[in-house]
Amino acid sequence: MAKIAQKYIDLKNFNIKMGILHFVQAVVLFFISNDSTREVTTSFFKFNEQTEKLEIATRTLFEVRFAWFIIIFLLLSSFFHLFISTIGFKKYVADLRLGMNRFRWYEYSISASVMMVAIAMLTGIFSLGYLVMIFVLVAAMNLTGYLMEVHNQTTEKTNWSSYLVGCLLGVAPWIAIALQLWGSGSVSGAETGPPTFVYFIFFSIFIFFNCFAINMVLQYKKVGKWSDYLYGERVYIVLSLVAKSALAWQVYAGTLQPA
Repeated sequence: MAKIAQKYIDLKNFNIKMGILHFVQAVVLFFISNDSTREVTTSFFKFNEQTEKLEIATRTLFEVRFAWFIIIFLLLSSFFHLFISTIGFKKYVADLRLGMNRFRWYEYSISASVMMVAIAMLTGIFSLGYLVMIFVLVAAMNLTGYLMEVHNQTTEKTNWSSYLVGCLLGVAPWIAIALQLWGSGSVSGAETGPPTFVYFIFFSIFIFFNCFAINMVLQYKKVGKWSDYLYGERVYIVLSLVAKSALAWQVYAGTLQPA
């Protein structure tokens, strides 16, 4: 029992370190990033009296400082890491003993959604409606991960229904963003498309996001070290840090450096 208890204490200390790393990055980026903004728009039909036809018009609803997207998802991760290491530690351990971590999925449902909205805006998707749908789809995808872990506590054989639904929800925003990249890149004149760093972000973060799904499969298949749920938990934590850091610093290098 003492050995098992020490595992949880080690995991607690690991979460504290990860929380600090996320927080430090957020603070550093807050001070070194420029104040560039992105427009959030809406499109609608407008009657052209001269041509007597309906035409599509676009209106800017508001502007947002782009650095805040990066800072927010880093701070969210920091908060949840530190929360489960302090106030929520008992509940965290109770969940781990059941083979789940609800706080992980709560955090991902917000932070990963913010990440995807940021990536979408980098590719040229500014419509409020599209951005809201991307946010909700990614949030729903992560919440199916929570449902997967809750549901399979009561099954003798792993039920993959929630996982499969989550994959369907999760792939939709990536398809939309890929189509945006393809469409903008196919416009006559290469200079009209997104800069090269956006393509690097798209492919690198897509790979990282898929690693989360692979980690879950390895956990439920109990492959090698993944037979211990805590090992998979550590992998989730590392993947989260690497994915968020990769996106944050790629965005900084590409568009947030001071002029």
